[in-house]
Amino acid sequence: MPVEKVREILRVAQEPVSLETPIGEEEDSHLGDFIPDDDALAPADAASMLLLKEQLGEVLKTLTAREEKVLSLRFGLEDGHPRTLEEVGKEFNVTRERIRQIEAKALRKLRHPSRSKKLKDFLD
Repeated sequence: MPVEKVREILRVAQEPVSLETPIGEEEDSHLGDFIPDDDALAPADAASMLLLKEQLGEVLKTLTAREEKVLSLRFGLEDGHPRTLEEVGKEFNVTRERIRQIEAKALRKLRHPSRSKKLKDFLD
């Protein structure tokens, strides 16, 4: 390969390219249309996640309001930030041992077949 050709390739490779650059003969597509978003969920995964959230919400509604809130805080279901027993206890003005008991009782309820069957389909 000639030295001049290598220099041209290196020069072109360093120039920024717009994602709006037209691609193809009809120029109805853009470069950005062909670059995958690695952070985005696949449509099937996004649909499954939405269904899981809906089913989980329905199952949690079968618990008492306190049990639902404790599990939601402990596992970070609302904001993605799981809380410690201590943090949840402070919010309810009870000891962390009492929160552990409430959590254990709620999880026992969720393991009952009448509730757990709604979520089993989401297990891999």
